[in-house]
Amino acid sequence: MNHAQLTALGRALRLVGEHGEALSSQTPDARLHEVKADLKRALDLLEDSVSAAAPSTRCAEHPNGPVDEDAPDLCLLCETRRRAARRSQVNDTYPHGRPPGADGTAERAQSRYGVRGDRPQPQQRWLPELWNGQVWQLCGTPRRDKREAEQYLAAQRRGPRPAMAYRLVHEFTDYEVLRIWGEPLKVDIEPMGNL
Repeated sequence: MNHAQLTALGRALRLVGEHGEALSSQTPDARLHEVKADLKRALDLLEDSVSAAAPSTRCAEHPNGPVDEDAPDLCLLCETRRRAARRSQVNDTYPHGRPPGADGTAERAQSRYGVRGDRPQPQQRWLPELWNGQVWQLCGTPRRDKREAEQYLAAQRRGPRPAMAYRLVHEFTDYEVLRIWGEPLKVDIEPMGNL
């Protein structure tokens, strides 16, 4: 529906609504014929605006798909998928993963250097941390992008209640402190210096 059709349809429906508010038991037949003509005009505009067929199901994925009266959303395609899933759970028809070998482990082709799935993948992350007066603590979600983590810490430092110090820790098999902002001083948590 384009903008012109939308505007014309809205105007026609508002006019029909005004007719509905003005109806009473003393409304003359001439006025009822006018209401009928305006209703017909609104229906014609609506007919021109609708481009697709009316949905046959209540399914968002397959609105014009085949109908299954027993399905909650009337969609035969989705109901077939749901039935297959229920059947596989009950009968254990489709096992998940590879079938186990003789020793109970999944069968794999032998490799001199191992299979990629056997080796841990290197994970590289940047951890934004703040000094809370006692220890360094994580202050945000670990990031995969160093620039994004630095921007996050810059925003934290400009925030309304910045911490005493921030640091960015590079996590890659081991931890390496990349940069520290501010001075991490040890603060006594007891009031009056624990006197």
